[in-house]
Amino acid sequence: MTNHIVLFEPLMPANTGNITRTATGTNTKLHLIEPLGFQLDDKHLKRAGLDYWDTVDITIHPDLPSFMESLKDNDELFLISKFAERSYHEVDYTQPERDYYFMFGKETTGLPEEFMRKHSDLALRIPQNDQHIRALNLSNTAAIVIYEALRQQSFPDLDLVHTYEHDKLK
Repeated sequence: MTNHIVLFEPLMPANTGNITRTATGTNTKLHLIEPLGFQLDDKHLKRAGLDYWDTVDITIHPDLPSFMESLKDNDELFLISKFAERSYHEVDYTQPERDYYFMFGKETTGLPEEFMRKHSDLALRIPQNDQHIRALNLSNTAAIVIYEALRQQSFPDLDLVHTYEHDKLK
């Protein structure tokens, strides 16, 4: 069982950098679907991702069809969208024989409408107050969803407690 964050045509390097940090810190694989709105050597991307680029497991896909073709029969794909009618916390992410893919859309337009309509049964929503905002920030959304999957999976291979040389609580 492996978790995957998939970014469809991300535009903002800082969001992708922050998601890279989350992916690295949670042993989550990262997938980027081109075209990207930045170069992978962008200074803003690197600053947000700090020095984690050499540790993230990243795959670049030339387009959405190529990504979809890369999925295996046992893989579970979920489309994260404010338009979904089912909440992300209602899904069981604990089947050991499955890999879980969480796809997030472009910051400005989300996922393509035709693709969403074709796969509406895969769409999940994070509850939010739609009267006050258009959508949650992409990097925050990715963190919320991946940590729910990890919580259900009992945080595999993650330190629940860590002792630091200069522990501020001791």
